[in-house]
This record gives sequence, structure tokens and C-alpha cells, in this order.
Amino acid sequence: KTKYSKLIFGKSDTVPEELHQMVQEGFLTLRKHDCFFQDLVRIKGKDFVTPVSRILIGNPGCTYKYLNTRLFTVPWPTEGYDVNYCSPEIHDACKALIRLNDYLHIEAVKALQGQNLFETKEMKDTAVIDSGHNFATSLKEKGSASKDQSSCCVPEDDYLSLKNRTSYNLTLLNYMDPLQMLYLKQEPYFGMGNMAVSWHHDENLVERSTVAVYSYSCEGSAVEESNEQELKGRDPAVWHVGLKVAWDVETPGIAIPLHRGDFYLMLDDLNMTHQHCVLAGLSPRFSSTHRVADCSRGTLQYIFGQCELALQNLQTDSDSKALSLKSLETAVVKQVEEIHNEVEFEWLRQFWFQGKRYLKCTDWWLKPMAKLEEFWRKMEIMTGLVLSEVRKKERIEEQRHETINCFLLVLTERQRLRKEWTAR
Repeated sequence: KTKYSKLIFGKSDTVPEELHQMVQEGFLTLRKHDCFFQDLVRIKGKDFVTPVSRILIGNPGCTYKYLNTRLFTVPWPTEGYDVNYCSPEIHDACKALIRLNDYLHIEAVKALQGQNLFETKEMKDTAVIDSGHNFATSLKEKGSASKDQSSCCVPEDDYLSLKNRTSYNLTLLNYMDPLQMLYLKQEPYFGMGNMAVSWHHDENLVERSTVAVYSYSCEGSAVEESNEQELKGRDPAVWHVGLKVAWDVETPGIAIPLHRGDFYLMLDDLNMTHQHCVLAGLSPRFSSTHRVADCSRGTLQYIFGQCELALQNLQTDSDSKALSLKSLETAVVKQVEEIHNEVEFEWLRQFWFQGKRYLKCTDWWLKPMAKLEEFWRKMEIMTGLVLSEVRKKERIEEQRHETINCFLLVLTERQRLRKEWTAR
């Protein structure tokens, strides 16, 4: 109650049975179609392949970056977007995940409202909310119920803030079969056993946004039935989520068992003040981790806007069709060349170095990527035009020096990154 009050746990029997069924079928479908992939991530300048296999599903055109690797969403069915899935089954799996997303959003709003209420009434003893209330009501009723509650208990501004911090725009799905792993790290501080994922904070999220995790372990009855009374500490057959206060090994960590269909919410700033890890059981496990990703620089809309900004400096002669630059001001040249780097290293290379793996689900990203490549080609021409301009003898020496100095920095960075990406 004192150290972990912002962790909310929901047992599987509180989630509608129909939702369990849809989501669990969705997981198995994606696994059957080989849609889970190990990521090549970069930590402290070295590349590692993740032990866990993943796929990102979410709003069309959204991306999520972690450990220097950008993942691109397989879009879930969204009004106004035409998504061509490789099979109707994959469409159904993505649809199930958006249903789960809506459900967890409503639960998170309720949980945050509950926390706000106990803070105003100073009922400290109810810090950890009983998450078993009203779970079985249908999604539609819930939607209206949470709005009704909000208007009577929470000021409008707070309600909007609650909504924004719980409106998940994507989910990162994980799959792992621990028995296929030759080696799993041991949890180092509390002796919690095998870790599937080491201690970490989730990155690239909107500040103080909730993270919601739905867990599905494919456990048979044998795994379930291990006699917990005889064991000291956690049951090694069952998957757990571990939590600890960040930079603090004095406060005891906690390990919470995750059975098939359980979920948990990390509310408010818990993801920043605490670290979490995933402790492996014996059976294969899927999880759906719903996040409010900070997409300020991570959407197609954003990067297309950047490209259009850069290309404003390119003009075509109406007669000869020759291309030239409108301005050679240092600030303009620098901005264009930085956008050039962003398109190449944050988008094109990030997309293609993971191979054509997204094509197992949908071809949705191919058109936008082709468009970005077109923009990139024009920016390559613009780089050439800057070079030929600064070579001209009639340019004022001082201006030339200034342009070359800023230009050289961005080009040197481009060269370094091209070498690094070639190696990756």
C-alpha cells in the first residue's frame, strides 16, 4: 500500500469471457502466421537480438522506438483507413486487440478515478483498489458509466487528462517459449529466478501515462497444479511480473503471479518511479502491452510534414526544368540536411533493415515508404546543389565558410551513420 499503490491487478475471471476468447484466438493466429519477430536492438553501441519475439499493432502510421530500434505498427482496423490484411484471420486478430485496447482504456480510467477519489477523501487504507468491481458489465455500458462517473467526481480538465493518459495508441505484443531458450538471466537483487525480460522502464511514452498488460500463458493443468504451499518464494512454473522501486534495493521487490487471462495496470508515474521485469514460467506465454506512445516525432504525418518543409527550399525553373535552391542561408541548409538525415536513418533504414517482415501481415507501409524514398531522392539532389554552390568562386568567402562548416557537420554525421547501419 505504501510503495506499490499505483499497481492495479485484475484477475482473469473479471474480464468478459467473450473478450478472452477473441484475444487468445488472435494471439494463436498471429503465431500460426509467423508474425512474431525477434528484434535487433542496440545497447551501449552493441547489437543484440531480443530473447522475446514481438509485433507492434496500433493506430495506422504510428511507430514505437525502443533501444534504437523503430517498430512500425501493423494497423488495427480503423475507420477511414483502408488496410489490406494478408488473411481474414489476421484482420480478426487485429480487431480483437483493438477491442482489448478499448476495454483496458476504460479499466484504466476507472482505476485512476478511484485513486483520485481516495486521495480527496484521504482514505489511505483503500490505496490498492479492489479491481474486481463491475468487470462483467458490457463495454458499451462501461463507456457511458465511466463518462457519468467522471462528470460527478472529476473536474472536466482532469477527465481530459485522464483520457489522454489512458488512450492507448498501440500495443506491443510479446511471445516467448522459455523451454526454447538455452539461457535466461537470473534476477540479481531478490533471487526471483529466471527473467524473460530484465529490469527496465518502458521508454518513449507520454509522461505519466498508464501502461496496461494482458497476459496469456498457454499453461496445461500440470503446470497450474504445482503445489504452491511447499515452495518458498515464487512458483517457478508460473509467470510473474516483478516490480521494484527504481535505484533502491532496500525496499523489497514484489513478484505477482500471472495466470492465463490476468492483467495489470501501471498507473500514473509508476513506470518512471519503479522498474519492472518479467519472470519466466515454464509454459509459452503471450502478452499484450498497451501504451500511450509519444508519437510527436514518430508518425507518418509528422515525417511527411518535415519532408514538405525541407522541399520548400527546392525550386524548378519553369522553362528549363532545372532544379535550384531558393536559399543558401546557413539555418535553411542545416535544417534541410538534418531532415534528410532523419528520413534516412529514423525511417527508411529503420524500416528496411528489419527486412520485409511486416509483409506477413499487411502491405500497408509500402506506399508511404515509397513516398518517403521519393522525398529522400529529392533531398539527395539538394545536397548536391549545396555542394556545387559552395564550390563557385564568386561566392563571398565568409558566407562560404559558414555554410561549409554547418554543412560538413551534418554530412560527417550522415557518413558515420551510414557505416553504422551497413554494419547492423
